[in-house]
Amino acid sequence: MSRQDGSNREVTTTPVDDSRATMLHVDLDAFFASVELLDHPELVDRPVVVGHRSGRSVVTAANYVARRYGVNSAMPMSLALRRCPDAVVLEPHMSRYQDFSRRVMAIFNDVTPLVEPLGIDEAFLDVAGARRIHGSPAEIGALIRRRVETETGLTCSVGAASTKFVAKLASGRAKPNGLLVIPADDTIAFLHPLPVGALWGVGATTEQTLLRLGLKRIGDIANTPLSVLQAGVGEAAGRKLHDLAWGRDPRAVSVDREEKSIGHEVTFEHDVTDVARLRSEILRQADAVAARLRGAGLVGRTVVLKVRYADFSTVTRSRTLPEPTNVGRRIYEEVVAVFDALAASGIRVRLIGVRVEQLGSGDGAGLGLWDPDDDWREAELAVDTVTARFGRGAVKPASHLKPDRG
Repeated sequence: MSRQDGSNREVTTTPVDDSRATMLHVDLDAFFASVELLDHPELVDRPVVVGHRSGRSVVTAANYVARRYGVNSAMPMSLALRRCPDAVVLEPHMSRYQDFSRRVMAIFNDVTPLVEPLGIDEAFLDVAGARRIHGSPAEIGALIRRRVETETGLTCSVGAASTKFVAKLASGRAKPNGLLVIPADDTIAFLHPLPVGALWGVGATTEQTLLRLGLKRIGDIANTPLSVLQAGVGEAAGRKLHDLAWGRDPRAVSVDREEKSIGHEVTFEHDVTDVARLRSEILRQADAVAARLRGAGLVGRTVVLKVRYADFSTVTRSRTLPEPTNVGRRIYEEVVAVFDALAASGIRVRLIGVRVEQLGSGDGAGLGLWDPDDDWREAELAVDTVTARFGRGAVKPASHLKPDRG
């Protein structure tokens, strides 16, 4: 949990060159406290502390009002209440936090499959491949913030940069409920004035060592000879801090592609028996999955159908394709064939889902001497272009349009 209290908040308000700022760090604002406040909106403007009101309890979380009194997570509750006697103490509900975390991570995965959760309330996202569908990194960051607030009632802060380290710093500066973009060419100017404690991996002990060496700002570390820095903090730590001080952070978002899948599913409000409606839903999901694959520059080899019936029994069926694809029509045709083999008169479906597995790079997909999906691929790429400009729903299959009853 961040100890940021919002007093040094910095956000992007004018257009910037975000073409290389494709690494996003998204952090939910005062997550545990914000979830509790959904049930207590009357307390939003009051200092709120999450934890057990007992002598040996510690603070689980605090909202930004409480943080301005010097109340932070992991602090003894007794100290927190001495610093802020008017604080309202709310009991924690871990199951609710886990539920909201799953919902937020689902939003992230809907934007890009390249998501690296750092815990229950934050994650790195690589959105380089998502730009075709969702726009620039700044637009994607704004989209994520809107969706999180609309779909969960929570707020989040987003940092966008060319590296993970700088993106994380930017999200912290944007708190609460802000977006800060650090263009790649402005990385050094952003980093060097910051205190040495802002560097990733600098704890209290290392910070004191650096201060004893006369190094107060990140720029001081950058301009210190590497040998001097290593003599003070150790060879490995010295090199790491020196690299970070110059904005060098080669780490990519860590995702296990072999186990990763992209999918959509829906639970119907009422059980569905109309086979035509179920086929239409499969088409909608296949198109959505394909768009996400193309946006991430991926293809998949295995398509999966998931069906949950009214009695909660669930079946999954899969097909492995001769060639990987990111074409919605191909995904639909394979999945609906599996569905037709399952469908029977009187079936009552509670949930249906489409998923693609065995993901890999989309470079060169569909470049054989004869590609049966070539026409569909060109049409769907054209739809991607329209969607990027006008938003989702601007173009849709004719089967999704309601007939004109005029």
